[in-house]
Amino acid sequence: MNEHENFSAKAAARRDLPSRPWSPGEAAREDRLIRYLGAVAAAASYARAEGQAPAGDTARPAPSAASPPQRPSPPEAGIPLVRDVMDVPAASVPDDLPYRDIARLLARERVGAAPVVDAEDHVVGVVSESDLLAKVAFEASGHRVAHIGRLRERRMYGKVRGETAADLMTSPAITVLPRATVAEAAWLAALSRLKRLPVTDREGRLVGVVRRNALLQALIRDDAGIRAEVEATVEACCSPSDREAVEVAVHDGIVELTGRMPPASSARLVAEVENIADVVEVKNLLTSA
Repeated sequence: MNEHENFSAKAAARRDLPSRPWSPGEAAREDRLIRYLGAVAAAASYARAEGQAPAGDTARPAPSAASPPQRPSPPEAGIPLVRDVMDVPAASVPDDLPYRDIARLLARERVGAAPVVDAEDHVVGVVSESDLLAKVAFEASGHRVAHIGRLRERRMYGKVRGETAADLMTSPAITVLPRATVAEAAWLAALSRLKRLPVTDREGRLVGVVRRNALLQALIRDDAGIRAEVEATVEACCSPSDREAVEVAVHDGIVELTGRMPPASSARLVAEVENIADVVEVKNLLTSA
């Protein structure tokens, strides 16, 4: 093996190694992430099929009299909505708040970013720790932009020279409506790469904040919820004698069916259980009756 081949082999080996040691809960975390991504992908597919963005995206551009926001169709019963999982009240930053006070507010609330509101409580942007750090770093560097410089650099220079939330914030804010579904909000959060979304009414006033972790928890049912639906499926598609012979166990979304049942009934039951949302795998341990 020559020097180039040896270097390539070592590089490939490094890529194959995990970045940190494997932990007992790693498989469960990966499973939760995959199930979450599946729910987000389903929401994205639905949005594409409908030919529109999720119902919660009201901030790009802000609604106006000339272009009123579309009203989402009523959600089906049982589908979790943003209003069910959002945090109320939500910490916010007045648009005229000085940047040092912004830093104190973010530290006190233990958040990395917060919505910026005007005097009428309309969300006008979002200010983050990154915005504050950029200001401090830019000022400490003593950097000055030439009269003729790159447009992006000049805009950034103008922004970091500001002293208030209105100067430093990122605008417009990406917001979501309370009646948007959790899946739609998760799709929007993933698309925008945001951990927290401001929740506003139709006039753009702040009513809460929804966290990505809360969306994840709402989208992924726990094992008890999955087991309840599997048992209901057994009740619906099996004869009374077969129901009594079937045992159901669920662990990390994996369903185990044990007991005795005719092969035809067993195949039908497994097919029904595989179609249940959040079921990762079905282990068919049923024996022939």
